[in-house]
Amino acid sequence: MAEKKKKAFKMPHTFVIIISIILFATLMTWIIPAGQYARVENEAGIKVIDPSQFSFIERTPVNPLLIPLYIVKAICSRISLMLVILFSGGAFDMISKSGALHSAVARVAKVFQNRLYIFIPIMTTIFALICTTQGVNQFIAFAPVVVMITLAMGLDSITGAAIILLGGAVGFSTGMLNPSTTVVAQEIAELPTFSGIQYRAVCFVVFLIITNIYLVRYALKIHKDPNKSPMYEFDSQNEQKELDIDSFGSMNLRKTLIILSLVAALVGMVIGSVKFDWDMEELAATFIGLAVVVGFLSGETPSSMSKIFVDGCKKMITAALIIGLATTIANVMSAGKIVDTVVYGLASVLSHTPSFLMAPAMYIANTLINFVVVSGSGQAAAVMPIMIPLSDLLGVTRQTSVLAFNFGDGFCNYILPHSTALMGIISAVNIPYDRWMKFMWKLFLIWALTSCVMIGIAQAIHFGPM
Repeated sequence: MAEKKKKAFKMPHTFVIIISIILFATLMTWIIPAGQYARVENEAGIKVIDPSQFSFIERTPVNPLLIPLYIVKAICSRISLMLVILFSGGAFDMISKSGALHSAVARVAKVFQNRLYIFIPIMTTIFALICTTQGVNQFIAFAPVVVMITLAMGLDSITGAAIILLGGAVGFSTGMLNPSTTVVAQEIAELPTFSGIQYRAVCFVVFLIITNIYLVRYALKIHKDPNKSPMYEFDSQNEQKELDIDSFGSMNLRKTLIILSLVAALVGMVIGSVKFDWDMEELAATFIGLAVVVGFLSGETPSSMSKIFVDGCKKMITAALIIGLATTIANVMSAGKIVDTVVYGLASVLSHTPSFLMAPAMYIANTLINFVVVSGSGQAAAVMPIMIPLSDLLGVTRQTSVLAFNFGDGFCNYILPHSTALMGIISAVNIPYDRWMKFMWKLFLIWALTSCVMIGIAQAIHFGPM
């Protein structure tokens, strides 16, 4: 008798997890005593808690029947941010459909085919820069193309997937320009949009160098002896190894202009936010403008441009709705007057932690939370209302708290078996999870140690503004 096939374990959908947390938060408003800290304005005019003035107050438990209303109000309060995320998906889908990225990657691969120590850093840097505004899951459909190119160069499929995943991880997790994590967290923390970008840029460079050293050493080892690849038996049967790099098309003027348009849009958003106080509305409009420019450069008709843009927006609907749902958690806790009580309890625990370990402890806490709430925007909306007053209480700058969230939310996404970005890409190129982890576990530990060091430095230099 044939052996009965085991049913694959599936993680609950993110929506189910967040709804469960909303219900749990509602229950907690009936159980946890209500409390309140006195608020005072600091030198920057931002209201922060006064650690010496905490008192328990009368309970205001939340009616579970009102949860749908809380969800609707939370979505309305985050609509401009949700539009940024939706429209960024539409614009990036337009770029992907143009084939400009495919050709650009193939051209770089052809030029540096025998110089992996140049090719890999260039490629990871490209994906890192793009992922300063995009989630890595945007590249799921593009992953087989990069793997085909690396196989044609005599490397393995893990190298191809890692170029996207690790490069994207650095860009996403360091949070320089990320609208779905940094912007959400800074908005909750009442910080200027994209403030602190200078130190985040330093973190970006540090992590990029470390990641490239790790990946280049691995690629050179595999290039020298393919048998050392965890994917050797799989890749040796892959017909794509015989493909020619030239088959991906050449870079023409039109594709070059599309890539330049993307770069110009990214630079424009930074300058606009830093110099001209752009908010969510201006960023959303920039993504619409980028999509229109790329569409015309690609030779699309207005009708086809609309279809591609809407399809790209559809891919980001889940991420956008998660922001609203996760914001509901904070709103329910706030209505039940238990946020300050939770902060008081966490502060009491962390008060025994040495001062120089306060910020790294916040990073570790965010990492553990990310095992449950994988969505970056969802985690920001759920935990930052607690982390911000906690950082005020512990003497950690709000900017450092946002950085701890960025690192905690971002880097562990590349080892979690329920991460959309990781599982989507390795599934698209047929890499088993255990083979990926055989390659990845050491780098994750290096990332974790580096995160603690960089966050510790941020705390030591009073990384601001507050």
